[in-house]
Amino acid sequence: VQVVESGGGLVQAGGSLRLSCEASGSIFTINTMGWYRQAPGKQRELVASITNSGRTNYSDSVKDRFTISNLNAKNTVYLQMNSLKPEDTAVYYCNAGTWYEVYWGQGTQVTVSS
Repeated sequence: VQVVESGGGLVQAGGSLRLSCEASGSIFTINTMGWYRQAPGKQRELVASITNSGRTNYSDSVKDRFTISNLNAKNTVYLQMNSLKPEDTAVYYCNAGTWYEVYWGQGTQVTVSS
């Protein structure tokens, strides 16, 4: 399974961005996809995840501001980020989870200026 993210960039506080993530390869084995982020000097943390059945999970810090969704094909997920804050600045990583392994993308930088 290969995972590729896109959509990062620079935005002012209060603005919005949408990240995209597409998985390819043995996508029939994927049961969950998610977004994580890592800020400088901090550990990677979960932002949001979505299962094949559409069940979602969000970090408390982004609840009510971010929305994760997937296409019917279920190998593409989006992260709509609204009301962005400077503390949302990080490298955002997408992953695709199967029963046996988790596959990661290369990450996309999101920078929120104050």
